[in-house]
Amino acid sequence: MPLNSSSGPMDKNVVLSRRQIEGLIADGKTIVIVDGKALKLDAWLEYHPGGDKSIKHVVGRDATDEINGHLESFHSLETRKRMASFQIGRVEGRWKNFLPPIQGGRFRPYTTDTELLAESDHWDGSFQDSDSDTTSAPGTPIFDAAERSNPTRRSARGGQQLRESSSVSSMSSMSSMEQKSTPKLSHMDARTQQEIELDLNKYPPLDPITQDDIVRRYRQLGQFIHAEGLYQCHYTDYMIEVCRYALLFSLCLMFLRLGWYSVSGLFLGLFWHQLVFTAHDAGHMGITHNFVYDTVIGVVIADFLGGLSLGWWKRNHNVHHIVTNSPEHDPDIEHVPFFAVSHRFFGSLRSTFYDRIMTYDSVARYAVQYQHFLYYPLLMLGRFNLYVLSWEFLLRGLGPRKGVAWWHRWFEIAGHIFFWTWFGYGIVYRSIPDAYGRFVFVMISHMVTGPLHVQITLSHFAMSTADLGMHESFPQKMLRTTMDVDCPAWLDFLHGGLQFQAIHHLYPRIPRHNLRRTQRLVQDFCNEVGIPYALYGFVDGNKQVVGRLADVARQAAILGQCQRAVAREGLAAGH
Repeated sequence: MPLNSSSGPMDKNVVLSRRQIEGLIADGKTIVIVDGKALKLDAWLEYHPGGDKSIKHVVGRDATDEINGHLESFHSLETRKRMASFQIGRVEGRWKNFLPPIQGGRFRPYTTDTELLAESDHWDGSFQDSDSDTTSAPGTPIFDAAERSNPTRRSARGGQQLRESSSVSSMSSMSSMEQKSTPKLSHMDARTQQEIELDLNKYPPLDPITQDDIVRRYRQLGQFIHAEGLYQCHYTDYMIEVCRYALLFSLCLMFLRLGWYSVSGLFLGLFWHQLVFTAHDAGHMGITHNFVYDTVIGVVIADFLGGLSLGWWKRNHNVHHIVTNSPEHDPDIEHVPFFAVSHRFFGSLRSTFYDRIMTYDSVARYAVQYQHFLYYPLLMLGRFNLYVLSWEFLLRGLGPRKGVAWWHRWFEIAGHIFFWTWFGYGIVYRSIPDAYGRFVFVMISHMVTGPLHVQITLSHFAMSTADLGMHESFPQKMLRTTMDVDCPAWLDFLHGGLQFQAIHHLYPRIPRHNLRRTQRLVQDFCNEVGIPYALYGFVDGNKQVVGRLADVARQAAILGQCQRAVAREGLAAGH
């Protein structure tokens, strides 16, 4: 596995300007800033166990918190040491983020013209000359980020005027002539702008001083959490989990033998429901904190016992943690044609994860209008969709084929063969005598896992999908887009840590049995920095989600009525 990003000797401590790094990205290089170091990660893309897209979403950005979190949050110490071998230089001062190419960012090739270079290093994203056409904004909605639509705004707290100077690639500012000729906003664009303004008024301002203070306190909290031993896994907790799994599976087999197929399917579904929590822990290396050990644990649970691909989940989930609740980029909220958690999906957005247009077609127009009624019924069938996604991932070889994770695909395929042997052949075909009994067993065992999909979507579906731009700090974005669920401690086993998703997004490798202790510390942090901490009871959280779906459904119905009215008028005019 190659560790060096280039073959010749280089001074890794050379200071690189923002303009030089922009030029490298324009040449197709994968440059990420971590702890003030410029890392060129092209050679690592095909080796990254979590997939290449999670790296591509931080190109041109200071990804210190996304990659490190703090200490043990996202990557192990060994992995972070490997990253140092990709260093090609360093940056000085506070880094001003670019919009990554995968998100539509555009970059100017580097020039050695010193006069232009001096000007460009302080360039704020505005073009005031005739060349602006060659560097216009990418073909995505104008309200992808707050600064695209409103480069100069008033702070939500304090009222001072803030200049939101965007990256080169976000092309946030228009020339004065362009501003004068800007057409009136459409209803959907106005809705997007309204959601952005709501968040700007609800959360701390995006000026560097405020956001840097949030990051500083976030990292201090990470140090304290580490010092308190909250990253240490207590294996006795997992022994209790194993006993619970064994009990549920034993009850499944017992009732299967008795011929009570419905009850047997019920306990098998509960068994799968509980298994997912530990697979999630292992996928984040939150059990042993060892890459190989946790991978084996995760694959045995997810693939061998559950028939789902851990590799697919990691590729999906890592991107979700980087671009949480972004309609174009986060696969966890991209469920068109069945669900749309934002009106922006009406515009047939392009998914950068699936690399396709999420077409808002006739099926979507119909389904989304009733999505708040379809929410629970469709989630009851969610496991069948996960089978399809898992096999697509494995058959297409979408995971790493080289490096430390080369063996994952083959290990997972073996796991799926094993799963369909014991479940499909051994239980469904050999142990149940008739087709009706098999159907009932399969449907009950799979529908019982429906509450798990509710738990997964609960944390994000009702939260903000607005993009506040490249200047929002990582901890603020995670807390703005994620909800926690309040429940008594004795019910923690039923939620499996998914009730602490906001905390988990801040520090993903904290073992889930320590998340409740961490919650108080995160709440204190939120109070200190002025970030609202979203916490709802399970019932109230469901009301929030269904309410959001109903709101988007109403917008879809109104849009459909308007389109039909326009079509009728056009038809009448033709006669």
